[in-house]
Amino acid sequence: MKLRIVLVVMMILTLPYISYAQESTAINSGDTAWMLISTALVTLMTPGLALFYGGMVRRKNVLGTLMHSFIMLCMVSVIWVLWGYTFSFGPDRFGIIGGFDWFGLNDVGQEPSPFAPTIPHLIFMMFQGTFAVITPALITGAFAERIKFSALILFSALWVTFVYSPLCHWVWGGGWMGKTLGTLDFAGGIVVHISSAIAALAAIIVIGKRRGYGIEPMLPHNLPMTMLGMALLWFGWFGFNAGSALTSGGLASVAFVTTNTAAGAAAMSWLIIERLQRGKPTALGAVSGAVAGLAGITPAAGFVSPLSAILIGTIAGILCYIGVNLKSKFGYDDSLDVIGIHGVSGTWGILAVGLFASAAINPTGRNGLFYGNPTLLGTQAIAIAVTYLFVFVSTLVILKLVDWVVGLRVKDGEEFIGLDHSLHGESAYTQ
Repeated sequence: MKLRIVLVVMMILTLPYISYAQESTAINSGDTAWMLISTALVTLMTPGLALFYGGMVRRKNVLGTLMHSFIMLCMVSVIWVLWGYTFSFGPDRFGIIGGFDWFGLNDVGQEPSPFAPTIPHLIFMMFQGTFAVITPALITGAFAERIKFSALILFSALWVTFVYSPLCHWVWGGGWMGKTLGTLDFAGGIVVHISSAIAALAAIIVIGKRRGYGIEPMLPHNLPMTMLGMALLWFGWFGFNAGSALTSGGLASVAFVTTNTAAGAAAMSWLIIERLQRGKPTALGAVSGAVAGLAGITPAAGFVSPLSAILIGTIAGILCYIGVNLKSKFGYDDSLDVIGIHGVSGTWGILAVGLFASAAINPTGRNGLFYGNPTLLGTQAIAIAVTYLFVFVSTLVILKLVDWVVGLRVKDGEEFIGLDHSLHGESAYTQ
């Protein structure tokens, strides 16, 4: 009897593959190769984020923090195949959500993608899935060192389903924000950075501060680990942004150059302002500034020139430095600066598209304010406001539900001991 059940389940899981079309002659091998590489690069970003975050927490929580990102890579990869992709990119339903048509990748195969006709539908699906993986992983930086692992699992599954997927559809999947409003977001300023930061804000409000926050020091335990994680993030970000061109041509080249340029400019501006205010440039400041530049250029990478990228990155570094330092004044415990970096830089990046976008760079986009079109800036601002409201309210509801079902926060004793031992029964270091 058990064998029959297993066989039936296996048959159901393999049904979508029966309808696969063979590879079309419209597929371009160069574009496909680039998208395979880009997908691998973005996949690497989540383990890179694990190291980036892991080095910034106290040594008693490093494994728990690494697990936050790693479990997203595992769990969201499955969710994306089953229902995340069809809700995000499936045939549009009222501009709000994708339909069930591609549930379990039904009719998603080797045929050209409807969103990128020179690459297989499967690789487009997989590329977009890597964005869905890293976005909830970014949120975990806000409540590091104090959330239950079971709560993290349930929260992330619900959040990807009911927040990320609709928002992704609005912007990239044929929904109202991209198609009707005309919002431009090249690689995820709204979908990834703003959404994760606003969700982080809601989580901070509901979960509260770490035990001893503001009283005892909570310094990074391993900055070399954080710098290694940043190196992997920077490396993977070329796939994140340049891959969002969905071809291996000139537009990918522009996004590649603007990505690198903005990161460097932001790191430099962060270090300069840090040196002026505190007297010394720090390693943590350098990597934080680079992330600010990368996040800031993400929505603009394929719409602006390299010179504009310098301005975008420089301003991102300054704004995020200010944003990170505001948490001490307002007293909220954003453990790893999700709001101060991703929220501030993501918002600035979306507005920067409205300022610096040039149709000469990307004919599929539009000119921004500095090229004679002030309406785009207003469009971008509306998209930001709607995203803030939708993500914040939806995330609050999900957090309250998770708290009711399993509880969000570990016990005081468990938090004192550390998540590594109390939740996972392990220790990152033997001495």
